[in-house]
Amino acid sequence: AIAAAGIVGMGGATFPTQVKLTPPPGNKAEVLIINGVECEPYLTADHRIMLEKAEEIIIGVQILMKAIDVKRAIIGIENNKKDAIAHLQDIAGKVLGVEICPLKVKYPQGGEKQLIQATVNRAVPSGALPIAVGAVVQNVGTALAVYEAVMKNKPLIERVVTVTGKSVKNPGNFLCRIGTPISKLIEAAGGMPEDTAKVIGGGPMMGRTMVNIDSPVMKGTSGVLLINEKEAARRPMRNCIRCGKCIHSCPFGAIGSKSFIVDVINALREGKHIYAMAAFAGALVCVLLIHIHLYLALAAGTAVVIVIRVLATHYCWDLPRPLHEKDAHTKTKILSENSNADDT
Repeated sequence: AIAAAGIVGMGGATFPTQVKLTPPPGNKAEVLIINGVECEPYLTADHRIMLEKAEEIIIGVQILMKAIDVKRAIIGIENNKKDAIAHLQDIAGKVLGVEICPLKVKYPQGGEKQLIQATVNRAVPSGALPIAVGAVVQNVGTALAVYEAVMKNKPLIERVVTVTGKSVKNPGNFLCRIGTPISKLIEAAGGMPEDTAKVIGGGPMMGRTMVNIDSPVMKGTSGVLLINEKEAARRPMRNCIRCGKCIHSCPFGAIGSKSFIVDVINALREGKHIYAMAAFAGALVCVLLIHIHLYLALAAGTAVVIVIRVLATHYCWDLPRPLHEKDAHTKTKILSENSNADDT
């Protein structure tokens, strides 16, 4: 039923859910981890469905537990969503094996590997999948979609999308059909503000600038962010001063010392490509955070450019983030013409 309904990861990766539920031979799931962190600034779609669809989410969690044959499920939620935590704790307290785990507000706490570390204290080896440590991770939106597919025979045809920005007239969360033009969502939120400089598909950290607002809502579209001119202004690039902030901020520990960057660049300049690649290998786990930029190129006649975003301008791991309270505490608006209001 899950495969037939076209259910994928609703957090943005859109990895087919049925694949995660069928571990490769030799691997056994021990715990189901539900991602309710929603660590991207501005986005509150998951927050809203946890408030409005908590019972359905818990049933979806139980279905997922049965599918992978585990007795324990953990729903991880950052503790800036206290209302969602309290609401889910009240419901999950009546269900055997399901627990709510409040988490410290950290970016990128919602990353799969970081979430596993934070909830069950297991480190996923570099290049390995979560199943290697007995974990299966699913998004809260995916749990809701599983409930609707199994209990209501409803395919994944719609989702909740956050439309927000500091200049947006009526920011909020909208239930819309997959395929709805982004421009229709912007219209529903009050139209395009005059000072809009960028339209981001997703959040400000991992989202991408849209070149066409008539692009459709996809299964992994969690938000639309309208950035004004002041926020979109870029600071001038500056030389590295070896402050070491990138070491402390990298959640994967991809950089081992302050001299890492300089070592790699010097090795490339001196033609020591093998050494440079060996030093670079530790950064292959980079999660490509949008606000982290370091561009390294393989010189000496090659056309390959390797982009590694590992130089932080802030301590991203403990970066304070704005949570738009008026978005999170406003009931989801129905944009789909044929949506069932009772299912919102």
